[in-house]
Amino acid sequence: MNRPCPPRAMPLNDYQGPAHLAETLRRSLDRGRLAHAYLCTGDRLENLEQLALAVAQVVNCQTPPRRGAAGLALDACGRCPACRKVASGNHGDVLWVRPESKSRQISIDQIVPRRGSTERPLSDMVFQKSGEGGFKVGILVAADRLNAAAANAFLKTLEEPPARCLFLLLTTEPERLPETIRSRCLRLQATEGGAVQLDPDTAAWLGRFAAVAAADNKSLLGRYRLLGALADRLEALREAIEKDLTARSPIGKYEDAEPDLLKRWEEELKAAIEAEYRGQRARLLLAVEWWLRDVWLLTLQADPALLAFPELAESARAVAGRISGEDAMQNLAVIERTQALLHTNAQETLVLEVGMLKLAL
Repeated sequence: MNRPCPPRAMPLNDYQGPAHLAETLRRSLDRGRLAHAYLCTGDRLENLEQLALAVAQVVNCQTPPRRGAAGLALDACGRCPACRKVASGNHGDVLWVRPESKSRQISIDQIVPRRGSTERPLSDMVFQKSGEGGFKVGILVAADRLNAAAANAFLKTLEEPPARCLFLLLTTEPERLPETIRSRCLRLQATEGGAVQLDPDTAAWLGRFAAVAAADNKSLLGRYRLLGALADRLEALREAIEKDLTARSPIGKYEDAEPDLLKRWEEELKAAIEAEYRGQRARLLLAVEWWLRDVWLLTLQADPALLAFPELAESARAVAGRISGEDAMQNLAVIERTQALLHTNAQETLVLEVGMLKLAL
């Protein structure tokens, strides 16, 4: 169902989430280079909804407290008629698209007009003439819930958006979105509290990985060194997981148990090892993605205080100095694509090899 926005509104300047999100958006507004679509990811949809609400107010505010060099508002006043309409969910150019309550999916009826549907579809709002004079803003809450038909329909709109149109895709599971959609969005990532917490072993490994990447200078040998570092770490993780879970399994304690029971325990142990390994692998790649995000921020000459890993700033700066912002953003898409492929039956070694070779370093 396409329902109104959350009840509490706030100016972008008062947004309580990670500072780099507001800073990145404000920089884009100042330069007049706002992307037509943003993929906003984080731990909680509620926080992402507040960010989307703040952005919708900024781009539609009639009396902004300040404007950037390109003439666009850098923040919202929160008091003008447009700001109040956005906050109450009554702005004609701002549409919130949410999963339907029964199916927990975003259906095609919510994206394009269909005979007999009572929904106001997203495409109608986007392509109809604006009655307010600001930006058309389509906000997809839990965008990963787009079903196949809806995703295909939305992709057509995403590929040829009208002028002064902005899409905000909010999700806690970006890897579930089709690559064709993710690749057409600029990514904004938030975590609870804006911090990245790594255990000491992972932090030390990431430092070594970043150092290899910084010294790579686009050589094929350097890429395979990165792949080797990643493969070695994953092998060590799997061995530790197998040792820990096997020690806790009842198999070794009750060797005289019934064959059927032993077989069930073996299957449960195998499944537990695989599930834990996949989770730790995903977290390791997420750490790499966060470091690559630091590289991206440095290509934008962002404040170093926004870095997730300030202790690795030197290596991130070395890479940022030789690639473009577009390449840095594409690196994030490569890691997301790698994560998504690892959720399929694709061979892990091949997926990781392709991912490392595609990174722009």
